[in-house]
Amino acid sequence: MGCDRNCGLITGAVIGAVLAVFGGILMPVGDMLIQKTIKKEVVLEEGTIAFKNWVKTGTEIYRQFWIFDVQNPQEVMMNSSNIQVKQRGPYTYRVRFLAKENITQDPKDNTVSFLQPNGAIFEPSLSVGTEADNFTVLNLAVAAASHIYPNPFVQVVLNSLINKSKSSMFQVRTLRELLWGYTDPFLSLAPYPVSTRVGMFYPYNNTADGVYKVFNGKDSISKVAIIDTYKGKRSIYAVFESDVNLKGIPVYRFVLPSKAFASPVQNPDNHCFCTEKIISKNCTSYGVLDISKCKEGKPVYISLPHFLYASPDVSETIDGLNPNEEEHRTYLDIEPITGFTLQFAKRLQVNLLVKPSNKIQVLKRLKRNYIVPILWLNETGTIGDEKAKMFRSQVTGKINLLGLIEMILLSVGVVMFVAFMISYCACRSKTIK
Repeated sequence: MGCDRNCGLITGAVIGAVLAVFGGILMPVGDMLIQKTIKKEVVLEEGTIAFKNWVKTGTEIYRQFWIFDVQNPQEVMMNSSNIQVKQRGPYTYRVRFLAKENITQDPKDNTVSFLQPNGAIFEPSLSVGTEADNFTVLNLAVAAASHIYPNPFVQVVLNSLINKSKSSMFQVRTLRELLWGYTDPFLSLAPYPVSTRVGMFYPYNNTADGVYKVFNGKDSISKVAIIDTYKGKRSIYAVFESDVNLKGIPVYRFVLPSKAFASPVQNPDNHCFCTEKIISKNCTSYGVLDISKCKEGKPVYISLPHFLYASPDVSETIDGLNPNEEEHRTYLDIEPITGFTLQFAKRLQVNLLVKPSNKIQVLKRLKRNYIVPILWLNETGTIGDEKAKMFRSQVTGKINLLGLIEMILLSVGVVMFVAFMISYCACRSKTIK
């Protein structure tokens, strides 16, 4: 009788130990099996689910624009006053709906390169007005002229053309013209061959953006679709901020840090953005990046909206800006298991540098330099409800279920082992007495 009872207790303890060991083994083994299954489908190569959805995304991506409407153009030109701006927007377009082109795998560094065809469809229901809305903005051609042609004699010629075309430092343009291009009257009078079309994103439709080079995830799925280079140059990085719950899916939020826009004094990695053309105060100013070399010498500078994270001197000539992190920072929400970006908001401001010019009449009264904000944009995309549901069931749900099974086996096994061993020891003690 005592033997039967003791044997039963030992058997129960052994079963508990087996369950606990099985639960413990299932953790790394189960995770490894899930990782193997997921990795097979999330790498960016022909035949995987991820590749099919990546080539032509099913998620609707929108680009919102806010235009800085200048309120006091005459005061600025006559008295070199601060430029007063009023933000108007959003004006929304659907973008990135065309399939990627020229997709090329590079097995040496586990990357894939591609071009992204450009296309934009105006979305009236998501906009505050129409593409015919008018704005008073900086004259793009006039502002760029003195930078592209610094020779005094050439500027005298340019001045006569500017006056003849009745152009000024500021102009009134529709949204469509400002974004996608218009024929500039000043450039149309140029006596030598020159492109007369001007626009913040001209040309756009029927063109392609890139070359992008992204990681395909073969060596690490955590790097899937992360940009390695853009047009062969260094890409801006993001840092982890917090855990976020996105439609029931745990994701990691990464944000563009202020350090990415710091001066070379604060961040030596940014030394290449301090050029002779930028008004950099001996490279101590920060918050704007000079991309004029990418824009055929045009004095174009990018920043975060409303000069977020910029030094005070950058915005001292502009009134009407109100930077705040919640509205103006860039972030990405990445699912850590698959490496997929399930939500993002890419925010960017486009500015032009304007300098005084003794030879160009409409710029002659300026007594200082201006970094003039033209517009800022927010390109955003979020996983849809149906895809989120599918993701939860196919990935998150399975992982949670496996984790639950692991914990149940481990907990039940440990409890059984401890309980039966205590009972066995108690019974042995009574038998000895």
